Amino acid sequence: MSDTVLFVDHKEMVLSTVNRLFADVNIKVLRAASAREALDFFGEQEIAVLVSDTQMSGTQGTDLMAEIRQLSPDTLKIVTTEHADLTVAVDAVNRGEVFRFIIRPWDNDELVHMIQEAVQHYRLVQSLKTGDEAALLSLAQTIELKDPYTRGHCESVARYALMIAGALHLPDEETGGIRQGSWLHDCGKIGVADNVLNRKGPLDEEEFELIKNHPRWGADVARQAHLSDTIVDIILHHHEKFDGSGYPYGLRGHAIPFAARVVTIADVYDALTTDRPYRNKFSDEKAIKIMRLMEGNVFDPEILDVFLYDCLKCK
Repeated sequence: MSDTVLFVDHKEMVLSTVNRLFADVNIKVLRAASAREALDFFGEQEIAVLVSDTQMSGTQGTDLMAEIRQLSPDTLKIVTTEHADLTVAVDAVNRGEVFRFIIRPWDNDELVHMIQEAVQHYRLVQSLKTGDEAALLSLAQTIELKDPYTRGHCESVARYALMIAGALHLPDEETGGIRQGSWLHDCGKIGVADNVLNRKGPLDEEEFELIKNHPRWGADVARQAHLSDTIVDIILHHHEKFDGSGYPYGLRGHAIPFAARVVTIADVYDALTTDRPYRNKFSDEKAIKIMRLMEGNVFDPEILDVFLYDCLKCK
């Protein structure tokens, strides 16, 4: 799987700077001074990320992006731009044509982080595209390694979610989507810094905003990998709340996709009954009492009843 990044810029000074900047980063860097030279690279090797200026001799950077979309649709595209061309860059991002943009002169640390994130995104999409269940579970387990407190979480969430699916006699196709979506529900966390995920205490506002991005990030990856709508819905909406106070979109009630409402219950139950960096686990009895208090605001009451009374056999 490729870790190759291609930088395209008509200024030799910029390309030289890039070489120095990534000398100690475990990413292969290629350089091109023109669109034609850049296109030649795509005929020779797999390229994970393309970083291009919006203005180059002989072509617009955005025109190059369009050609690359035909040649290598999974290659992630980052635009470097001056303030004067900012509208073009923002428009390209909004249309889904590019992954990110960065304003020149850029901050070196910001550029490196952005490209590392893009390479991770590319790797994840390629892994998910296999569609093989063993590969999907293995990938989910790899993501869990970022946070030792969540080891085994994806399988536990799947187990509880499948208990609900079984009690509701859901069709096999939906049950399969719930199983795989449960494994992958936190796949977007691969783009969140380890020091934020493993913080032993409350997150500040900026850190919490980073965490809140993980459902969108993961759903984007799942869409790129052409996974089912059920899986995408679970990844994107498992932090929505029944009263509309959740994220990322603040959906309310039955506007939240059904599969996501199922996995939310499984996710929270497993989180409450396992140790976390900020607290020790609760007993099963205490976790159930907490979840009953969340009925109707966090959880769909009907699905919660199925989980508590049919699956956990509460009295």
